Parts: sequence; structure tokens; C-alpha cells
Amino acid sequence: MKLINNLFFGILFASISSLALSIDATEAVKVTPLLKTQKSWNGEAIVYPEGQAEVTVILIEVAPGGETGWHLHPVPSFAMVLEGELKVELKTGETLFLKAGDAAAEVVNVLHNGHNIGDVPVKLVVFYAGNSADKLTIGESDGK
Repeated sequence: MKLINNLFFGILFASISSLALSIDATEAVKVTPLLKTQKSWNGEAIVYPEGQAEVTVILIEVAPGGETGWHLHPVPSFAMVLEGELKVELKTGETLFLKAGDAAAEVVNVLHNGHNIGDVPVKLVVFYAGNSADKLTIGESDGK
């Protein structure tokens, strides 16, 4: 009986925990998972910085043929492409192609360059999980 009780409460707590982590789909609410990962797109583990947490969300627009320039992010960041097509390249030659609707965990402390390879502006929303003391982006010419 004790085993059955433990099993029941274990399932109950697991169910409550999973409900607390998401919004339930209903007839009025559609839920579409976009990204769930413990690693950035180059396979490195995501590690949150120490210090006072600060989340920043920005909209970035890159003109057709435009590039972001070589840069890195010292904090975890996550992007979702709203419009357009973006090629993201690492100095190693690894490449990630993103199009409207795609989401990605960006690389951390790795130089990369985004290039709009389409005919319309790329619009992407980027979420930074940083802290109040760190920069979000460092350009290649800034010393890294």
C-alpha cells in the first residue's frame, strides 16, 4: 500500500510540476513549442551568468544583403526569426540557416556573423538571459 501511495503522489507532483511550467492548450489557446534545449546550436551547454539577473528582449532588423558583423554574446541568448532568411556562420565554418518561424539558442562566447541571404529584411527577436553588469554583445574589434 505504501508503494502505491508513493507512486500516486509521485505522479501527482510530477503532473502539477509540468502544469506549472506551461500553458495548457484549449479551444481558445493554441500552444506550439518553439525551442526547448540545454545547449546552444553549436552543442555547448547553456550556463547562466552569476550576479543580478536581467532579461533583455530586442528586435533586430537586417536589410537584404546586410550583415551583423563578427560579434559574440557573453551571456545566453535565444532568437526567433519573424521574417526573412538568415545565415549565421562561425569562424570554424559551422553554419546555421534560419527562416521565419525558426528559433535558436545562440552560441555563447563564440564569434559569429549573421548575413541576410533573402530579398526582404530579416526581423528577429532576441532574448538575452544576462545580468545587470555584463554587456550583451561584444564586437570582434572590441578585443575578442
